[in-house]
Amino acid sequence: GLVGFGGMSAYNASKFALEGFSEALAEEVAAFGMKVLIVEPGAFRTDFSGRSIRNAGATVAAYSGTQAGEIGDRMGGYHGHEPGDPVKAAKAIVAAVEAETPPLRLALGADAVGGIEAKIERLTRELAAWRETSVATALAAD
Repeated sequence: GLVGFGGMSAYNASKFALEGFSEALAEEVAAFGMKVLIVEPGAFRTDFSGRSIRNAGATVAAYSGTQAGEIGDRMGGYHGHEPGDPVKAAKAIVAAVEAETPPLRLALGADAVGGIEAKIERLTRELAAWRETSVATALAAD
């Protein structure tokens, strides 16, 4: 739920919603000694991009040649070539859950870590570039 991909907006919306829900829930239940773990997986060798994926039968010509227009073919071509090992992912999740101080977010896979790092860098650059405009929206002091 941290990085969006063109052609998967509905899927991404559901993951971003779970991200926000889980982040808020973690704060709500902390007082009771409860922890929340958000798993941020990269691509793992499962059926996600294989028989589990469904593509719309119709295509929109305007999307031809774009990431959004080609996502179905790209996902299908990726099936069986994902770099992540699901058994190792399961072990990493168990280790995080059993840790004395588990993370709120657990990125799994070099692709997930790289994607999150790239997004953080983009956000940092954009925030810095627009900082003056952003903070200039405060009410004037009385």
